[in-house]
Amino acid sequence: MKKKFWRLIRRILLALFVLLLLYQAWIAAHIWWWVDHNPASSAFMHDRLEVLQDKNPDAHLQHKWAPYNRISDSLKQALIASEDAKFVDHEGFDWDGIEKAYEKNLKKGKIVSGGSTISQQLAKNLFLSSKRTPWRKGEEVIVTVMLEHMMEKERIFEIYMNVIEWGDGVFGAEAAARHYFQISAAQLSPVQAAKLAAMVPNPRYYDKHREAKGLLRKTEIVLSRMNDAEIP
Repeated sequence: MKKKFWRLIRRILLALFVLLLLYQAWIAAHIWWWVDHNPASSAFMHDRLEVLQDKNPDAHLQHKWAPYNRISDSLKQALIASEDAKFVDHEGFDWDGIEKAYEKNLKKGKIVSGGSTISQQLAKNLFLSSKRTPWRKGEEVIVTVMLEHMMEKERIFEIYMNVIEWGDGVFGAEAAARHYFQISAAQLSPVQAAKLAAMVPNPRYYDKHREAKGLLRKTEIVLSRMNDAEIP
C-alpha cells in the first residue's frame, strides 16, 4: 500500500514538473516572438479590463503602441531616473536597490519600497496575475532572466513604456500623453515627462488627484535627476 502511495506521489510530482517546464517554454516562446513583434496586450491589462468591465460592460482600455523613436527622450530619461537608474548596466536585478528597499521596509515596519527593476516590472506586467501567490516572485525572477537574455535593453524598455499602467484604464506612453496632455508621446516636454514618471508607482490614484502634493514633489525630484539618466 505504501509503495503504491509513493508511486502515485512521484507520478504527480513528475506531472507537475512537466507542466512547469511546458509553461516556461510557453513564456520563452512568447518572449522570442516579441523580440520582433509588438505584444497587443499583457496579463495585467487583461486583469484591469475585467475589473473595469465588471462595473461597465462597455469599458475599454486606452492603449496605442508607440515605437521607441516616437517616444520623447525626456520620458525615457524620466523613467530611468525614477524607476531604475542602473537599468543599462544591470542584468535584470539591482541588488543594491533590493537591499536598500529591504532596509527601508524593515525600518518602516511595512512594505513601502519594492526595489524592482524595469525588467522585473515588465515581467510582472506581461505574464503574471496581479494576485499575490507563493510562487509569483519566483516566476518573476525566471521571466526577468529570460527577458534579459533574449532581448536587447532597448527592446525591453520599448515594451515596458508601451504596456505599463498610467491611469484608470490607461496603458502605455502614447495613451498617457494623450490622456493627460492631449499630445503625442513624441511631444512630451521634460516637465510633462517627469510628471508621468512620478505617477508610475500609483497611477490610478494620481489620475484622480493630478495636483497631489506628493506627485508634485516627486515630479521635481525626477526632473532634477533626468540629466544623469542613461537611456538605451
